[in-house]
Amino acid sequence: MGMGLRRGLACGVVLGSLAVAAAPAFAQALSTHRIPAALALEAVGAAVEACKSQGYNETAVVVDASGARQAVLRGDNAGVHSLDSAFGKAYTSASFKAPSGAIAERLLANPSSAQLGLLPHVLLLGGGLPIKIGDEVVGAIGAGGAPGADKDEACAKAGIDKIADRLK
Repeated sequence: MGMGLRRGLACGVVLGSLAVAAAPAFAQALSTHRIPAALALEAVGAAVEACKSQGYNETAVVVDASGARQAVLRGDNAGVHSLDSAFGKAYTSASFKAPSGAIAERLLANPSSAQLGLLPHVLLLGGGLPIKIGDEVVGAIGAGGAPGADKDEACAKAGIDKIADRLK
């Protein structure tokens, strides 16, 4: 075996060893909280039920911090459009780490940033709320189907209220 090849192998072994040794520390630095699946299901159930008790046919969606769907519940008689609406509101809230209604107001008030509303899955309507553990946004819930964003937001809040004391 040539001297260059031996040096290359030795460097590879050393770098590989360093990467393996650093992996646990690196993983800890990147770890985030997640909403347990059972709690995500409870949250969408509570949101749909809160709207149903007021006579609204609602859909609720919980997304994780990256905006990926984690739990979806389309209530009885909720329109098919409510699936996309609820997801868009949750995605917007998780992406911007704020209520979707507040994001809508801020972006629509500033014409140069309103173009962000054209991004895929961003929906500039109220009804999406971030889910937090302390100050960390761990996901969001969106609700769609009620006759007004304020009503959707109230139902989304009922979903968060159902699980808030058990988020860790």
